[in-house]
Parts: sequence; C-alpha cells; structure tokens
Amino acid sequence: MEDKTKDGCNRSHIQPGQLVEIVLKADQRTGNLTEGVVSRILTKSAHHPHGIKVMLESGEVGRVQHILED
Repeated sequence: MEDKTKDGCNRSHIQPGQLVEIVLKADQRTGNLTEGVVSRILTKSAHHPHGIKVMLESGEVGRVQHILED
C-alpha cells in the first residue's frame, strides 16, 4: 500500500537531491512518468493538487507524482 503522507502534492515533502517520478507537460495526456533527481522546486505554494512542479538535474520540468527516495 502506498504511503499517502509522502505524495508529490505537498512542497514540504520534496527537497533538492531527492529521486522522484514526474509527469512532463507533453506526457500529461498519456501519464508517462520520467524519473530523475530534483534540482529546483518551482512551485511557490505549499500544496498543489496536480503535484509540485520541479526541475530535474537533467533540465526537464514537470509535476511530481511519486517520491522514490528521501
């Protein structure tokens, strides 16, 4: 069972250096996930229902769907 307290919708759960899965803007329809390490947190608000927007170290930008590593 997935731990819902550590979802990608709360900014406080995400920090640079974490391994996450994001959905890119281009993949929102398909739901394809991209795995990577958080470089920057782009969302300013504490919560976002579709996931906190981050930039990965690869330069890709998307919304966090799952946090893989703390």
